[in-house]
Amino acid sequence: MTATVSAGADAGPRTILITGCSSGIGAASARLMRGRNWRVFPAARKPEDVAALAAQGFESVLIDYERPETIRSGLASVLAKTGGRLDALFNNGAYAVPCAVEDLPVDALRALFEANFFGWHDLTRQVIPVMRAQGTGRIVQCSSILGFIAMKYRGAYTASKFALEAYSDTLRQELYGTGIHVSLIEPGPIGTRFTENALANFHHWIGKEGMMASPHRATYERRLKRMENGEPGPWKLPPEAVVEKLVHAVEASRPRARYRVTKPTIWMNIVRRFLSTRALDRVLLKAADGEE
Repeated sequence: MTATVSAGADAGPRTILITGCSSGIGAASARLMRGRNWRVFPAARKPEDVAALAAQGFESVLIDYERPETIRSGLASVLAKTGGRLDALFNNGAYAVPCAVEDLPVDALRALFEANFFGWHDLTRQVIPVMRAQGTGRIVQCSSILGFIAMKYRGAYTASKFALEAYSDTLRQELYGTGIHVSLIEPGPIGTRFTENALANFHHWIGKEGMMASPHRATYERRLKRMENGEPGPWKLPPEAVVEKLVHAVEASRPRARYRVTKPTIWMNIVRRFLSTRALDRVLLKAADGEE
């Protein structure tokens, strides 16, 4: 893992709150950051996952972005243990409802934004006064390649990540000069339970009846078959690839505004700068059709 310049290492173990730690990026982040002498507070939204983290020796807390009372109580529990200090926050953990926008129920979009965006704002807003008071802090947001590139059948997730990108850029500007740094991590395909959870969300919000009535039925059938097979993508990386960027974001003396993870993310960031909207659409449509 890339070496970085530590900030405040002489003040004892630094503290970090990481959400979405039941598996994937969150779980890997908690494990590896603890190995770097951080005092890690991993959060999960289910009591059984919090208990599992506690069994691994973590000071775990319950935070469910869709339940504001858990955001308040989870953060309060962390601050009570640290004497009111928090050096870093890693907002992580989001889900998708993979369907065409015209088939997307309004309630599904509301629920997704609560989990992927509004809950993040709630927690971030409560953390900022803590970091202002101590004159330093790192806020890291786990975005996505789909935070700057839109692809069909990903409208709900993409909308939430585009919103997060703009939100984080604004927050970074507003906190300039406070000692609080805001960074975005933009992963491409990462080996997590994301596809498995997306499949469950499709069945919950669209279901067989909705699929049969949709003009996208044939595409849904192909996509669902592929998702159920769980075929690994050619560019997929393990969650640890994201953690490497997290380390730099919270430890480097000059953290970056953005960290791009996986080759597709790096390539698409370049491609979008040179292609017209129509040309980029053709590239993205071809890529999506290749997945089907």
